Amino acid sequence: MSQKVTIATVAEYAQVSRQTVSNVINTPEIVRPETRERVRAAIATLGYRANQAARQMRTGRSRLLAVRIEPAGDGINGSVADRFLHGLTDAAGAAGYRVMLYTAVNDNDEIATYDDLLGAYDLDAFVLTGTGHGDPRTSWLAGRDVPFVTFGRPWDTPDLHPWVDVDGADGVAQATRRLLATGHRRIGFIGWPAGSAVGDDRRSGWESTLTEIGLDPRGLARETVDGIAEGEATARELLDLDDPPTALVCVSDSLALGALRADPDPAGSLAVIGFDDTPVAAAMGLTSVSQPLREAAAGCVDLMVGVLDRAPVPPAPLLLRPSLVLRQTA
Repeated sequence: MSQKVTIATVAEYAQVSRQTVSNVINTPEIVRPETRERVRAAIATLGYRANQAARQMRTGRSRLLAVRIEPAGDGINGSVADRFLHGLTDAAGAAGYRVMLYTAVNDNDEIATYDDLLGAYDLDAFVLTGTGHGDPRTSWLAGRDVPFVTFGRPWDTPDLHPWVDVDGADGVAQATRRLLATGHRRIGFIGWPAGSAVGDDRRSGWESTLTEIGLDPRGLARETVDGIAEGEATARELLDLDDPPTALVCVSDSLALGALRADPDPAGSLAVIGFDDTPVAAAMGLTSVSQPLREAAAGCVDLMVGVLDRAPVPPAPLLLRPSLVLRQTA
């Protein structure tokens, strides 16, 4: 039989005190980030499992977080949510929490699910994803004093609650600057319908980048719902202009993959950049903007721990910078 792994075992492995290990498990915000990561790595390597029942009696917490699973989409952009959920589960486990998944078809359905879950389970908090303007979910939870954090900004009131987000405008600006650097001056944009907070934010990165160097973006943007077929049809519309774009930045990889299919040149002269760096984009050689999803998930857990521990200083929002992954399409 293998030796039982205890806090002392973890402390010895990580070369810290037993109190430090306990702090990482129960109050990680008071531990220096580099020490916290070393202890979490030791916990994962050794397979340490805290006594959840005893800890719940001591802290009054269930150590249980809940997060929604998005409906299955086209199999491309759904991988973004999958990677975030994997990162969230790993980060929560390292902090001594478990993650419960639930489904909902829209925001109102999700609110109804909150009521059911809170009546059936002793949940500590919720992690919300996909925020929008006037998000009714956050006001419902806040009105009932239910702890939560969001992966996505509160777009109308930035300081409304703790959040982690990725700077989509910066990501699209990086993509646009890349195309400018390779000689393109007619750069189009395919986005989501106006009013989509995330979509509007990403579009602003394209628009402001062109405007800053004196290029007129008017007439070079189109809006559509997400999907490969929609991306192809919208790209064809742009390419049928009297003075068509020579490059396209798209708000998602699905739309970008569709745009590639619209290129009339068999040699593939149309430069296309997507967003989210999905596995399909990698397989197709599509240049795309990559979100730091594991870092975002870990940030959500750290903020949540601060909320639950009622930290003296409210947890600060975290806006992460994406990166451009260059491939053959740009």
